[in-house]
Amino acid sequence: MQGSDYDNAGVEGGQRHAQRGIMLIKVLKSKLHRARVTDAKLHYPGSIAIDENLMKASGLVPYEAVTVADLNNGNRLETYAVPGEPGAGRVVILGAAAQLIKPKDIIIVFAYALCTPEEASELVPKVIVLDENNRIVKPQ
Repeated sequence: MQGSDYDNAGVEGGQRHAQRGIMLIKVLKSKLHRARVTDAKLHYPGSIAIDENLMKASGLVPYEAVTVADLNNGNRLETYAVPGEPGAGRVVILGAAAQLIKPKDIIIVFAYALCTPEEASELVPKVIVLDENNRIVKPQ
């Protein structure tokens, strides 16, 4: 399942599946591993701004819901991703999440897809490992 196939796993697709009595499961779709937070801005409508190139590499789309796990303090939260300046390597925590995640913290950003168990068996998550400067060291 790649590219636009994910469209069928969203809300509209989920409703169609539910009407037919088919179970959907939540599985990992995208992951940015060991991103370093470059800034945190408290007084901003909440989200996480991620270098657009990193979003594309990991399969994240603008305004997609994401889970963010902070390796420094164990905090975990849900927000949505917005594209940041391409190639800048910035990962910026925006809004209330800035109370939980600070600049220089190491985080993992996860995104999920809803799909049938059969679709899940074909899904290969895009996992991108980053270095201390948010450069890709291990693409999948």
